[in-house]
Amino acid sequence: MTAMAVKRRLGEILVGAEMISRDRLSIALAEQKKTGELLGRIVVRLGFVPEAVMHQLLSHILDQPGIHLDHLPLDPRILKLVPRKLIERHEVLPVHWDRATTTLTLAMADTQDMAVIDKIQANIHSDIILKTVLAEHSAIARAIQKAYSAENVLEPILRELENSFHVLATCSPEQAGQLNPVIRLVEVLLADAVQRGASEIHIEPEPGSVRIRYRIDGVLSAIRELHRDLFAGIVMRVKTLAGLDSPADSPSDRAPSPCGVFAMKIALRTIDCQVSLQPVIQGENLIVRLRDRHPEPISLENLGLSRQTQSLLTAMMARPAGIILATGPRESGKTTTLYALLEFFNHEQRHIVTLEEAVAYPIPLARQRVIDGGKEPQPCATVESRFGSVWRQGSDLLLVDEIRDPETARMVLHAAMSGQRVCTTALATSTLTACQRLFDLGVSGESLAGNLTGVIGQRLVRRLCPHCRKPHKPDLQEQRFLGVAGLDTPRAPRIFTASGCERCHGTGFKGRVALVEALLIDESWNLLIERQRPRSAWLSLAREQGFVPMAAEGVRRVLSGETSLDELRRVLDLPRM
Repeated sequence: MTAMAVKRRLGEILVGAEMISRDRLSIALAEQKKTGELLGRIVVRLGFVPEAVMHQLLSHILDQPGIHLDHLPLDPRILKLVPRKLIERHEVLPVHWDRATTTLTLAMADTQDMAVIDKIQANIHSDIILKTVLAEHSAIARAIQKAYSAENVLEPILRELENSFHVLATCSPEQAGQLNPVIRLVEVLLADAVQRGASEIHIEPEPGSVRIRYRIDGVLSAIRELHRDLFAGIVMRVKTLAGLDSPADSPSDRAPSPCGVFAMKIALRTIDCQVSLQPVIQGENLIVRLRDRHPEPISLENLGLSRQTQSLLTAMMARPAGIILATGPRESGKTTTLYALLEFFNHEQRHIVTLEEAVAYPIPLARQRVIDGGKEPQPCATVESRFGSVWRQGSDLLLVDEIRDPETARMVLHAAMSGQRVCTTALATSTLTACQRLFDLGVSGESLAGNLTGVIGQRLVRRLCPHCRKPHKPDLQEQRFLGVAGLDTPRAPRIFTASGCERCHGTGFKGRVALVEALLIDESWNLLIERQRPRSAWLSLAREQGFVPMAAEGVRRVLSGETSLDELRRVLDLPRM
């Protein structure tokens, strides 16, 4: 089938299967005239069709089996059969070599692109026969990023820098930050952190070295230690990327800006980088927070919640007005859970508005706004001056990313009292202490009673790597903690512990899962809220109503093999047995 036939048939199939409307097809075709991209890639990029669905559809149209690359081991010897510049430029990946028939299999997002195939054929050994297999565009990009990760290219850069230490010792920080090896070193560290799934990079000066640490799955891990002479150049390069003032350029009447942002493209993903600097006795401590601008969509089903918890969350969303409050410490996944609720509620007939310091997830159909340009609000700002347009436009559901001051608390309560559903977060130790946090911010019990729909408490635990986790029979003390005491040890349920392998970078964990407790507010709870009763009263009523605490949800995750008992103890700060 020719490329033109595929293009024509693809558009007809998408419309015929009601995967996109004719209006969206027209938009995609107009975009194709501007950019020259493949129609399927444009439809995915615009968010009209998920990439996995498009991959299956193209496989069916072309009558060609697809390949999944995420867990496919890459052989460096096969990669060397095709020049790296061609692999990266045309986003193709050599995945299999048949020595007997001298056939090289290439993974491609567009197996009909004969121009690319001919170019690769002209740049490899003439005896090699090329065969193509269909793969997702983003999966190819991830595999290429992994193949040429920092582990493969960092050492040559460091050796080059070692030969330049005499230059680093004599040049200024600004000049050091412009050295080509330093520029490439920073690029490699950023790309490596993204490839490993890190949320933060910590670049920390020590008396004789520079310590590089990544925060992966909520835990800081030491990655490398570099020579101290590299520190000034690394910091200045990151400052340059973030548009921060250097001390030499800053006016004398003000200090250099302590934070900044920049964006970078890695493996087809746009990564927003937020830079924070803090003076310490060793110099400047540098933290770069990484956020994927277009992460995978989140749904309630993907969170893996218990049936009871999921039922409580959907019951909260079914109420026509009120506040749904997600609580927990920072980096506990509160916003992710609220976005899953928004995805559940999202529909063409509903108007959703979000007010955030930085948009965590792009949501189709929702109107998402960055409040105050991502800056701290002015002390004299009023609800009307900061959020006036929201009241004028109205919404069926409003998301406010965090209540951290009395002004925002009043705004959220005002929205709920005016008949809106409001989803928001607050820093609190547990579900049963969430209202006290609002009371501390000036919200009265009388105002909050009747306007609070539900409270969600949350923590994140690391998920055991499925490739290397080890089975373990719990001893008697562990059985008691897990609520399965009384069984003979041979009949006790099997749990798992962390081990470590190449796929999880030796940590034993890969990704995180949520421990969620949910409380649907009824008249009994409203009475406690109105009277601002202490936590002991909340705890007593919770026991009467069969409230399922977070620790019980954690036990369920341990027994299902998703996490380990040691990890549960660490996150919930439980005593060791």
